[in-house]
Amino acid sequence: MRDLGVGVRCLLAGQRWVARNGRAYGFGLLPGLITLVLYAAVLVSLALWGEDFVAWATPFADGWPGPWLGLFRGFLTAVLFALALLLAVVSFTAVTLLIGQPFYEELSERVDRSVSPDGTAPETSRPLWRDLWVSARDGLRIVARSAVWSVLLFALGFLPVVGQTVIPVVGFFVTGFFLTEELTAVALERRGVELRERLALLRDRKMLAWGFGTPLGLAFLVPFVAVFLMPGAVAGATLLARELLGEETAAMGKDGTPQETAAAEAPDGPVPGAEVAYRP
Repeated sequence: MRDLGVGVRCLLAGQRWVARNGRAYGFGLLPGLITLVLYAAVLVSLALWGEDFVAWATPFADGWPGPWLGLFRGFLTAVLFALALLLAVVSFTAVTLLIGQPFYEELSERVDRSVSPDGTAPETSRPLWRDLWVSARDGLRIVARSAVWSVLLFALGFLPVVGQTVIPVVGFFVTGFFLTEELTAVALERRGVELRERLALLRDRKMLAWGFGTPLGLAFLVPFVAVFLMPGAVAGATLLARELLGEETAAMGKDGTPQETAAAEAPDGPVPGAEVAYRP
């Protein structure tokens, strides 16, 4: 259970960090806003012309009598929109991270430098185009995995009782796990940790991944919240990556200031209530 609390503290510490670094937060908002506009355009297009697309795709039903044609195509239109919405939810983080790769790389490096005892951060030796390719490739793999889980859980949701109680809870934990993987990838890829290794690290410490990703996934259900939480989520995921790899990390105060800095600035020594960012 310790790891569960550590994951939550990483999430909160990341949000505090960006709250104290306004410029990094502002830059971090841009990718989410761009992704939101793109997804909104696609969903609005489906709402306006989805029925026409279904009619074009089902010419064999043109001669069906009475209400059956309308019911059939109306059902397919609703399913198409629901699947598009599900795919948007599942892929939002991956697409935002891909669009914002340079922004989030810089943000993650700044977090590393601010909590590293020697003030340094791991840096990738790959060119930007290679980073974008690796991010897109791994993001697609994770989206495919999470989509399979989403479809499976959606189908299981029709089971009596269990489908309305147990399955939604399982779904939130599955979402939290994959969300954590996507976000920690920014910091772990800079350290040369490949997708298979990242998944192995998180499977070994599922409670840590759930503590970080599950509450974040719940927050992302609120419209537009994902856009505003993404910068802090990337910052928190950097702290989580350091925890996964056992890297030494400077303590931080509750306001997000590194404890050493806060202690130096305080006239009477350390700030009361100072705590380690994610270590108890």
